[in-house]
Amino acid sequence: MRPVPVPATNESAAAADAGTVPIAGSTASANVTTGTISDGARTKTKATKASALKPDADVELALRRRPLAPPCAAWLQELEVQRRLAPRTCAMYRDALVRLQQFAAEAGVELHKVAPHHVRRWAAALHGQGLAPRSIAIHLAAWRGLYRSWCKQSELSQLLAARQAARAAAGAATTTTTASGTAPKSVAASASATGAPSASAALAAAAPSPIPLNNPVEGLRAPKAKRPLPKALAVDQAVSLAEHERSEAHPNFDPVLEARDHAIVELLYGAGLRVAELCSLDYPGSPSSAGWLDLDSADAHVLGKGSKRRSVPLGGKAIAAVRNWLAHRPAMANDGEPALFTSRRGSRLTDGQLRRRLAERARDAGLPSHVHPHMLRHSYASHLLQSSGDLRAVQELLGHAQISTTQVYTRLDFQHLAKVYDAAHPRAKRKQP
Repeated sequence: MRPVPVPATNESAAAADAGTVPIAGSTASANVTTGTISDGARTKTKATKASALKPDADVELALRRRPLAPPCAAWLQELEVQRRLAPRTCAMYRDALVRLQQFAAEAGVELHKVAPHHVRRWAAALHGQGLAPRSIAIHLAAWRGLYRSWCKQSELSQLLAARQAARAAAGAATTTTTASGTAPKSVAASASATGAPSASAALAAAAPSPIPLNNPVEGLRAPKAKRPLPKALAVDQAVSLAEHERSEAHPNFDPVLEARDHAIVELLYGAGLRVAELCSLDYPGSPSSAGWLDLDSADAHVLGKGSKRRSVPLGGKAIAAVRNWLAHRPAMANDGEPALFTSRRGSRLTDGQLRRRLAERARDAGLPSHVHPHMLRHSYASHLLQSSGDLRAVQELLGHAQISTTQVYTRLDFQHLAKVYDAAHPRAKRKQP
């Protein structure tokens, strides 16, 4: 990754001279020398980042409630209505746009006058706040998309204004020619002689608001992000988690919650569902449902990323667990609640509630590592690929748009790696007796 230049602005000149850059939303500062992020800032401990660099939660909540400027609001509406991006994506982009407005306000720069050196400085501030490279990449993508759309709209408005001005000038020239009987030397001359506005004057008058001259985020890259291997459970650990049952002597034993959590684990591991796909399941299914289960045909119909629907087969264990939960569901769900999985309050189970219950179940089952819902999806893909070896089928079951996304699971399959080694390495080939 190339160093990120951090030029000083007027309001932070003193801080830049002292070798520090103030961070928005925090009293701490990131050490910056010679216009680049120092190695010491990169090697700070997680405890220091958590205590000193991350913005306060109240500040973050206040930022999210701030209204967006008209260009930002228009572009976000385009993403939601025309491009129909996922709500989570739109929420992250909105947070990025709010941060952009905050940075611009603190620097005393209007949005249409933002320059590349401003964006580099703000990216360095995000890095100093402890944001991961992928989070910084999301911010830069949101800012880049905003200015790209803004510039295109500006070019279109300029073109339309120029055409309108040309038509007005041509109409004025025709009127002058008809009245005098002689043609003017030029359109501009006739327009000036008759008092009609010229093309440049009409363009300036037609410009509704200041526009950026170029995209200040174009060409800027976020820090290189690590690509760790997905963490999956071993087969015996996944089975132990699915079959775990609390005894009645447990202080938090609840047969209704046990039936619900068992069905959740069976669907996460037995069908490889994402946590959002599982939480959006309805019972019974309706035309407006994002997802539903067809227990008679042993299928799960879900709405995945990119608003793409897919059908996933269900195993016998998952079907039995879901039927058992459906027998207990009326005791917990509110009247008219369409969600398949509900909380104690009777409403749809949320992402956070599911994660906490799964982590608690994993601890009770004696698993050594922290378990989250996507780890069961990784386990589903890894174990399925180890048994079948059919990468294309696993891609379809997971709903991956690119085969390269599924290929990462081959690196977890030691049997696959051993076959590659035996087939390719000269020293691995055994001589036939």
